[in-house]
Amino acid sequence: MLFTELVDNFNDGIISAVWGNAYGGVSEVGGKARVPCTTGFAGYQTANSWTLAESSVYVQLTTPPSGAGSTVAYCGVMVNSATPGIRAGFLLDAASGQLRMAAETDYWDPTGTEITYSPTTHLWLRIRETGGTLYWDTSPDGTTWTNRRNIAAPAWIAADVDQCALDLFAHRDDGTDDYAEYDNVNTLSDAGVQFGDASLVAAATLNTAAIVSARTAARLDGDSALTAHTTLAARARAVLAAAATLHARTASTDIPEVAELAAGDWDLYIEQGATFVQTYTVDDPDFSWDGWSVRAQIRSVARPDAQLLLDLTPYLTVEGAAIRLAIPAAVTETLTRNGRWDLEVYQGSTVVRLLNGRAIVSPEVTQ
Repeated sequence: MLFTELVDNFNDGIISAVWGNAYGGVSEVGGKARVPCTTGFAGYQTANSWTLAESSVYVQLTTPPSGAGSTVAYCGVMVNSATPGIRAGFLLDAASGQLRMAAETDYWDPTGTEITYSPTTHLWLRIRETGGTLYWDTSPDGTTWTNRRNIAAPAWIAADVDQCALDLFAHRDDGTDDYAEYDNVNTLSDAGVQFGDASLVAAATLNTAAIVSARTAARLDGDSALTAHTTLAARARAVLAAAATLHARTASTDIPEVAELAAGDWDLYIEQGATFVQTYTVDDPDFSWDGWSVRAQIRSVARPDAQLLLDLTPYLTVEGAAIRLAIPAAVTETLTRNGRWDLEVYQGSTVVRLLNGRAIVSPEVTQ
């Protein structure tokens, strides 16, 4: 699986099964992944079942350990290869105040890059590989990133497909025991998600030729009761900013008004063995889906020829301006892997993709 499919914000107080190789007495406290920083070794670690090639992982380092009175006290975010000691990522030396970007062999990189650590400027850490280049990035907010180092990707990144692990760890040689805390792995949402409602905000009619490509994004907000609500604003013209793509195809030159409703990225977090319900509603009292058909699916990757994991269409219902997705518990029980999903409406030769994103399957939903 690609590391981009690994998502956790540590809000349920339970160490998710995805961290099956966790060690050293780690815990979830106050919505954070807490890793003891002692003379022992501790870390939140996944199984060696992930892929860094053409993928990325980012995390928020909310609480570094204290380096006061210590000669060695550190925490880190590392992607481990299939071979012990060969890894790449970030290492923060709290005693010296240096943040190190390293691609290690035998747990050391003689050419690693170091910068003076800032808990605000370097609050978010990201490692990614694309096009044969490995990048280390930092961000104050998880949105605006600064590249700190890049090198030709080590050979193990391409070779170790589904054999890498993520390790969020801490250790000290001396000084007073404390801890490091991490949060928001591959997510900017610190909200609970169990049931969700989305509003699709309509705009004016869009007229264009043949194919329209619109890009936008949606932010998911939650509350303590694990309910989620958001407004997905369709600011579609011809070009918008973010990560999802709407394609509207028609034989005529008029793209109907519904093309303005594209809401972009929307991830599904599905609890295995539990009923899953979400409703997507157009925020316009005069709008109706009359005359439109709806379909959705989960595939292994975002390609039409990829493995179909679940056809969601039988679990969709339409009433007025609302599209409701209700997957029975007996069906979610059969889902055993993550994938990519999309939701489309169609009428004749016109197809509009309203939503697409990741479908994350977990024994318990942690997002």
